[in-house]
Amino acid sequence: MKIQLKQLFILAISGALLSACATAPIGMSSDIELTTLEELPASTAGSPYQVRPLETLEIAVFGSELLSGTYLPDEQGRLNFPLIGQVDTEGLTPSGVEDVLEDKLRGQYILNPQVTVRPTKLPELTVSIGGEVKKPGTYTSSNSPTLLRAVYNAGGLSDYAKSQEVLVSRTVDGQKYIGVYNLTAIQRGNYPDPAIYPNDVIAVGDSPSKRFLQGLLAYVPLLTNTAVLIDRVR
Repeated sequence: MKIQLKQLFILAISGALLSACATAPIGMSSDIELTTLEELPASTAGSPYQVRPLETLEIAVFGSELLSGTYLPDEQGRLNFPLIGQVDTEGLTPSGVEDVLEDKLRGQYILNPQVTVRPTKLPELTVSIGGEVKKPGTYTSSNSPTLLRAVYNAGGLSDYAKSQEVLVSRTVDGQKYIGVYNLTAIQRGNYPDPAIYPNDVIAVGDSPSKRFLQGLLAYVPLLTNTAVLIDRVR
């Protein structure tokens, strides 16, 4: 009786594993188109930060307290600066604005101007990670430059994670892309650890077979005791 019960456990586990393998790993919507891209397109979200209209700027001109201060570009990104008048900041990075101001000040007003431009509030660039990780949430993208690093920052995989099904969602120029990665293969060096960009969304898949085994193991001591008891009764 005891031997038969153990065989039943093995068959039940094997059946669960087979059914899990037979299930399609990822559902497909009619709106999703499969492509043969080697990797996800690089995002432009991590491009150098550009000054925006109506964004407060702290501008410091070395050696000139009169010119240094807080400035606010208008709705078209135009900035009124003492001595030189209107400066167009639209599409420029902070360092680009520095170059423009230095060029306009140089020679006529200041021999060798040194200008520093700093937005008072830079937006935080983040990535989101959820699913079967220990600490799902939003993390600073600068600390998560690759997929493995992002998963490590989220506490690593949970006990029920399916490392072969890790999705990375990214929008580039209005087009949404979803890449499917195998973390185990990446850790083995089978292919490079993919880069992660600001605004990426990472989802780690769930393994039903792991949940089944975990639940079964919790009941094994109880079932074994029952089997021994039945043997004694017989």
